[in-house]
Amino acid sequence: MEKKNCLECEDPLKGRTDKKFCSDYCRNSFNNKVNKESKNLVRNINNRLKKNYKILSELNVSGKTKVSRTKLYDKGFDFQLFTSIYQTKTGNNYFYIYDEGYLLLENDTYLLIKKEI
Repeated sequence: MEKKNCLECEDPLKGRTDKKFCSDYCRNSFNNKVNKESKNLVRNINNRLKKNYKILSELNVSGKTKVSRTKLYDKGFDFQLFTSIYQTKTGNNYFYIYDEGYLLLENDTYLLIKKEI
């Protein structure tokens, strides 16, 4: 019978024949290493989305506020990241980060809105 070793720490395995890891710690450690790059990408995008959300929330305390592009940009807002787009019948595009949204108006001014959930 073939002796199998833990995929993480190389210790000999005891017990079931289809066992791959000697402990939950080794299993978690192994899987964290395998998925590290994809998890980092998702984590980084989520952190940037959270930052955008926080900026919109801080600037839009009344539910509808007008701000300049410069003010958003100076706070570190990333216009490339949003969670959804809502297009009105008139063709206006509202960009949303969860329930906080913005609409481009004239002269690099944005209307910040909060969607009622």
